[in-house]
Amino acid sequence: MDGLRKHQVSLGGSSAKEITRDALLEKVTQEREFRNYVRRATAASLFIQRVWRRYISMKVVAAHIQEEWKEMIGCHTFNTSKNWISNDVLRPFLFFVTTLATRRRRFEDRDVDCMQICFKILLESINSSDPQRNFCNLAVSSVEERRTWTYQAKKLISLCVLILSECDYSCQQGHQYVPLTSMAMRFVVSLTDLKSWKALDDVMLLDANKAVNDLVVYMCSEKSLLYPSIRRYLSRLDVPFSTPVGHTDDSFLITASAITLALRPFNSSNMDMNEDGIVDFQIAVEQYCVFVLTLPWFTQRLPTVLLSALKHKSILSPCFRQILISKERVLEEILKLNKLDHSSNTKTLPPVGWALANIICLVVDNHTTDIGKFTQGLDFSSYIQVAIILAENLLTCFEEGGWFKDDPSLQVNIDPLVESPDKISFESLKHSNMSYSDLLKPVCQQWHLMKLLTLNKGSPIQKADCELTDVAYYYSCMLRIFTVLNPVVGSMPILNMLSFTPGFLLNLWEALEKSFYPNLSSVHDATVSNSEDFKDGTFKKKKKKKGAAKNGSTKWVNVLNKITRKSQGDNEPTESVNDLGTQTSADDPSDVWDIESLRRGPEGLTTGSSHLIHLFCATYSHLLLVLDDIEFYEKQAPFTLEQQRRIASMVNTLVYNALSHNVPWRNRALMDAAVRCLHLLYERDCRHQFCPPALWLSPAKKNRPPIAVAARTHEVVSANLRSDDSLAISSMHSVITTTPHVFPFEERVQMFREFISMDKVSRRMAGEMIGPGPQAVEVVIRRSHIIEDGFQQLNSLGSRLKSSIHVSFVSECGLPEAGLDYGGLSKEFLTDIAKAAFAPDYGLFVQTSTSDRLLIPSPTARFMDNGVQMIEFFGRVVGKALYEGILLDYSFSHVFVQKLLGRYSFIDELSALDPELYKNLMYVKHYDGDVKDLSLDFTITEELPGKRHVVELKPGGKDITVTNDNKLQYIYAMADFKLNRQVLPLSNAFYRGLTDLISPSWLKLFNTSEFNQLLSGGNHDIDVDDLRNNTRYTGGYTEGSRTVKLFWEVIREFEPKERCMLMKFVTSCSRAPLLGFKHLQPSFTIHKVACDVPLWASFGGQDVDRLPSASTCYNTLKLPTYKRSTTLRTKLLYAINSNAGFELS
Repeated sequence: MDGLRKHQVSLGGSSAKEITRDALLEKVTQEREFRNYVRRATAASLFIQRVWRRYISMKVVAAHIQEEWKEMIGCHTFNTSKNWISNDVLRPFLFFVTTLATRRRRFEDRDVDCMQICFKILLESINSSDPQRNFCNLAVSSVEERRTWTYQAKKLISLCVLILSECDYSCQQGHQYVPLTSMAMRFVVSLTDLKSWKALDDVMLLDANKAVNDLVVYMCSEKSLLYPSIRRYLSRLDVPFSTPVGHTDDSFLITASAITLALRPFNSSNMDMNEDGIVDFQIAVEQYCVFVLTLPWFTQRLPTVLLSALKHKSILSPCFRQILISKERVLEEILKLNKLDHSSNTKTLPPVGWALANIICLVVDNHTTDIGKFTQGLDFSSYIQVAIILAENLLTCFEEGGWFKDDPSLQVNIDPLVESPDKISFESLKHSNMSYSDLLKPVCQQWHLMKLLTLNKGSPIQKADCELTDVAYYYSCMLRIFTVLNPVVGSMPILNMLSFTPGFLLNLWEALEKSFYPNLSSVHDATVSNSEDFKDGTFKKKKKKKGAAKNGSTKWVNVLNKITRKSQGDNEPTESVNDLGTQTSADDPSDVWDIESLRRGPEGLTTGSSHLIHLFCATYSHLLLVLDDIEFYEKQAPFTLEQQRRIASMVNTLVYNALSHNVPWRNRALMDAAVRCLHLLYERDCRHQFCPPALWLSPAKKNRPPIAVAARTHEVVSANLRSDDSLAISSMHSVITTTPHVFPFEERVQMFREFISMDKVSRRMAGEMIGPGPQAVEVVIRRSHIIEDGFQQLNSLGSRLKSSIHVSFVSECGLPEAGLDYGGLSKEFLTDIAKAAFAPDYGLFVQTSTSDRLLIPSPTARFMDNGVQMIEFFGRVVGKALYEGILLDYSFSHVFVQKLLGRYSFIDELSALDPELYKNLMYVKHYDGDVKDLSLDFTITEELPGKRHVVELKPGGKDITVTNDNKLQYIYAMADFKLNRQVLPLSNAFYRGLTDLISPSWLKLFNTSEFNQLLSGGNHDIDVDDLRNNTRYTGGYTEGSRTVKLFWEVIREFEPKERCMLMKFVTSCSRAPLLGFKHLQPSFTIHKVACDVPLWASFGGQDVDRLPSASTCYNTLKLPTYKRSTTLRTKLLYAINSNAGFELS
């Protein structure tokens, strides 16, 4: 059967395969839809044709009516009446204008002529005092006439708004609209102002007011397009407003009329304050905020005489209220405006940024005096809240726009004089050099902050209309905005103001102190006790000279005393750092410094506390840059040392816990400020201790990871960071990188050695030879040319210097020295080349003028042959010593080490480099007279080989005299040159060589003092028990040998200095290894030197006459078999004081 069905034939004559039922239904459906589509398309075509024919017909009719209208106006000679204007003039006029011009938004010359004629008639009618002629009287006539008048008035308003939007002074086409626009604006202003209606009597006032109110409500609506048109018109004005002083100028009248119309709804007499009226008013205020206040350079585009109206509290208060009530809707509308104005070519400031700047300009009234003030009757609280809303939204726009793509540096820009153009591309200014930052200038002025907090100069800060947390929130946002706008200068202007506002820092800290240390009974006893010594900006004990009172810079120099309200003559006793331990708990000192509310980092803070901390840390870290040690430790300004410890504890706990919990991006500004403040406090404590060691260790005491785990985690993150920049944030939050001080120094040294061990393992896995062997680097060194040979043979190796070095020495006689290098000769080579290179006679390094005689590269090294390359090579030598754990008995200047650790040096560190210069600069800083008398300029004389070179500290410095106004700039420019600029090229060279072997992240585990300990060893004394437990005996000696026992007895009786000299005699370094003698490589060894002496020499007679000797390359003391302790002591002291070792053998 199946075979028969295969050849069925369709009786219909079709040979196609039969269609299925579903396919047939689908086909029918598609055909039906196609027929429907054809019908709709046909209907649409017919509709378009009808519309087009209607448009063409109306255009022809309108043109015909326009011609008849012009003839009618030209033939009309008798007096005009209000009915004639409404019926014969406006009715045809509105028809043909709407048809020919309004819908196209383009005016022909004939349209402009007709509109000028019409507005001229209307203005003459409105200004007429005859009720029969005044067009406005139709508003109080019959119901039908009122309805017609209202319709025509609204149409005329829409036409005038359109004319305003097309007025453009920048092009010829728009310029021809100026006379027309002037007439149109005069008409609308008169039409919507009841006082301009000349023919009204008292009976008509109520109806007339209702009619005007209806027109104002219409203008408030979005349908009228009033505010978008005003924005479009104002955006075409020059910046600043360029109209001459004459008030009759058309452009001035148009601008004034536009502002009048924008503010018309704010006049409550024109609005019924019922429920509907309030809604209409809110719509108007919202449109004003969205379209007018967001206009770039809004206040600069307007004549000065118009600003007073915009700054009135009756305008600002409703705007603030509307933004606070409808925050989400207003910001959403501004965002839509941003999308319309967005430019894809450059980063453009969003409209919310202009709203913030314009509001700041409007609330400030400083055009009459040099000292600014707020507009009268300003609601400070509302202003602060609105500014915070706009600032936060602006920061969100910055984040979404990729402004924060580049991570902000934690390094502090200390030069407040640096200027750079704004980062953001703004609208070009035709006649002005202003920048957006200039609009925010009031925020950077002290009076602005003082007024917000209702401060009186010289009196403590009192509770003000604005909460301190709100003010802190406000300035916290402004700091972040300034940082984005200008990455070079950043928030420097605000920080300068905040740092030197008397009492402000104390007020911030008082709020934080009460939050984090609630059990403190009194937090300001030390400062309040001396508050009476300061009054009205002067000091009782010391009167200022009349000339000095006019010096702004002198006030800044002495303002630190004002901050704590102390007199210059009052010197409180300095707290002893040695007593720090007595202030903490005897059971567990670290618990005192662990703040429970900060254990979750920023996530555990309220919004108010978060911004308080951000503002405090940013401000105080800025102040710490210029706060010298005299003010910090002796005068204890602005805080006592006890308060300084609590501040350090707060930021230390916050930063550690934030990094431990991987702080999110939104808290980045807070963390940057906190980390900067923490580093400045910690570095100052390292230089001159004011905190107990337990304070820095306390946050990590209970949850510190094991050393090996921490080291491996850190290296994994660092490796990922090098391969993937997207992990930069995670790396930034590494506890080891940012807060290594939470680990004890001994643990960090172990971590450093763990890093090196991991590096050696990775190199071994890569196939490199680590220990001595055939792949070791072979070098032949002449002892008389150790530096030259070492430089020539090893400098080009770079990071390959990590490999083993096989050294063969050539004696001064030119003969090869016998011996195999199993590590000892390499150690001897490193110690000998370091001794030669760091000797001041060689010229590459000099010693500081302080008592500790620390090393620093000589400025003249740049002019020596291969001087910079030699410095770089010695960086590799030091790196090699650190890598191999070989101690070098040298210490570098803290200023130099700061550069190696990637840190900036500040003025107080100059005392460790050049005490005399530091003393002189402090004299200039605190000089009470006229600094001009000192005859200083912005130059410094640099001693070079064979000549003196005058260096300008700033461009044109030789022509700039140091005065009381700029002496702070001179002091810090001089310190910057000595501490940073002069030493930087050589420091960079040494750093390049050092980091070929030692990773920069490994170095940053330590501070400057700890780096020197890492290089040269531990304390200036020797742990005899540790040394004895890790000593090897060779040549026949054992721990029980008589001479060995005598040796340890004598060593215990040595002075610490003598024990250090013994270590230098044996190992070439006077200090012990940081982690104990078990880490000394090679191990400390005592080798027996047999001597033929009779046994009775132990009781008297002749003892061994031979001197001890040493082989420093193997850390071996060659000790003869002395029989008496007195002989051993005498011979050993003679040997270690002879500055010889191997030669005594």
